[in-house]
Amino acid sequence: MGLSITNLKKGTVFQLDGVPYRVTEYAQKVMGRGGSTVNVKIKSLVDGKVLNKTFHGNDQVDSADITYKNLQYQYKDTDYHFMDEDTYEQVDMLIDGSEDIAGYMKEGESVKAQFFNGRLIGVELPKNVPLKVTYTENVVKGDTSSAITKDATLETGIMVKVPAFIKQGDMVSIDTTTGTYRERIK
Repeated sequence: MGLSITNLKKGTVFQLDGVPYRVTEYAQKVMGRGGSTVNVKIKSLVDGKVLNKTFHGNDQVDSADITYKNLQYQYKDTDYHFMDEDTYEQVDMLIDGSEDIAGYMKEGESVKAQFFNGRLIGVELPKNVPLKVTYTENVVKGDTSSAITKDATLETGIMVKVPAFIKQGDMVSIDTTTGTYRERIK
């Protein structure tokens, strides 16, 4: 099925030469006489390579046939390891080095996995994830303004900057797109 180039908004998945890509940046330039070009930055869902691509006027791209399935995240070593919640089969996903999603998944947690031609190509993370602070320095008394930040290690091992008032044991919400602190969860 063809997809108009104006549908290539950020996050859209399509295929080019049989390879699935996700659009990470989108810009459209309209020229005189109704012509337009679309510049996109796309990331291969197979090997993680990022490309800049320009499409013109009436170019069409193929929509990718992506299927979704819930998997349980097991652990990470040289790959990510998941278990199919229906068949209990182990499903592995190569770590391509472009993004570390393990910091946003807890072992044993269910995740929405993306498959292309029967192959696991990605995990759809929620916009925000709640994680527990396992280590952070205590602040000097009186120095608790929210403008001051400090490092905090979270239960999955990632480190983020948090406001000074956050303490060890607090639950915090982390934005998975930027990897930044959002708020303390009561």
